[in-house]
Amino acid sequence: MNQEMTAGASKSSATAAKKHSKKPKYRLASEIQQELLEGSLKLKAAFGELSKAGRRLEDSRFTQQELPAWKPILTPAWVIAAFVLIGITFIPIGLASLFASERVVEIVDRYDDGCFFLNTNQSLLLDYIRNPKSNKTCTRRLTSLLFSVLSNLTTLIFQVPKKMRSPIYIYYQLGNFYQNHRRYVKSRSDKQLRSRKGEDEIKDCQPIAKSGEKPIVPCGLIAWSLFNDTYAFSLKNKALTVDKKDIAWKSDKEHKFGSDVYPKNFQSDGLIGGGKLNHSIPLSEQEDLMVWMRTAALPTFRKLYGKITVDLEANETITVVIQNNYNTYEFGGEKKLVLSTTSWIGGKNNFLGIAYLCVGGICLFLAINFILMYIFRPRGFYADAEEEEKDEEDY
Repeated sequence: MNQEMTAGASKSSATAAKKHSKKPKYRLASEIQQELLEGSLKLKAAFGELSKAGRRLEDSRFTQQELPAWKPILTPAWVIAAFVLIGITFIPIGLASLFASERVVEIVDRYDDGCFFLNTNQSLLLDYIRNPKSNKTCTRRLTSLLFSVLSNLTTLIFQVPKKMRSPIYIYYQLGNFYQNHRRYVKSRSDKQLRSRKGEDEIKDCQPIAKSGEKPIVPCGLIAWSLFNDTYAFSLKNKALTVDKKDIAWKSDKEHKFGSDVYPKNFQSDGLIGGGKLNHSIPLSEQEDLMVWMRTAALPTFRKLYGKITVDLEANETITVVIQNNYNTYEFGGEKKLVLSTTSWIGGKNNFLGIAYLCVGGICLFLAINFILMYIFRPRGFYADAEEEEKDEEDY
């Protein structure tokens, strides 16, 4: 009996041992943690191999910004040397710039007020300029300050003051004309100018967007107000050819104005703003329009009209026949004709040379002052350091 009980107890204990030998569920989490730990160790080992292979910069004095540094101490010698160096560099540049500017020959003539009687009132001027049938021919010879008027024909004499070597650039200059006005600048469609597919892109062109129900090409206030005065030059009763090729930027011709875009419905309404365009020539070849569409930042500006490719000798008399079409009388603007040669710094511009001379002169003046102070009131670097230490001790 006891043996049977002992055997039963051993069986039950064996069964219980088998049940308890199964892993409980909470041990699975520990296994996962162990696997994550092993994975992180493997990742660290992999990154270590990558760094050894050169994939990651190793720590160095350069990457940790521990390289030795140096900066000059502003002693009198350093300051004087810096000012002298700037002075002797800027002054020759300023002199060269002024010399180059003085070699530029420039003739400027205002003609908007010279094509009428001096006592012509504003209303008559506006009636004249608005009337498409009025004769707007104005002949100018720019040496004399006297002029006569006969049936809208004005004569004024002009002489070449110095020899002008080709190319001689012809500009028109407008004054009191704000091309940088926000509404004016935004009134254009670059998509329309660039491609024929953008013909209907006129949402930014108001108020010059449509002619009836058809889109205007090119649309907008800028194109609508295109400058349309013309100049014809003659020397000794022989016409001077004005070259109007390559007066626009190359980037404008190649990228901003399309070769498949032609003017449509342009200046066809009753209100005419400026010049007209040839409807058989693509916009990529109409360089007068490209020059005008590049708006100016200031109210007084010059734009390139063309080039004269022959030399003009001193004291030669040139006659200019002007078609005075553009309406600047409405807003009190000015129109000037400019003939100019160029130099290595461009056109006539004394400001750049004067600016260099002023900066160079100021630097030399400061250098001399520092030299005198260093001679008569010297203060050494170590003396200054000792004074600072004394001040700290007293404090």
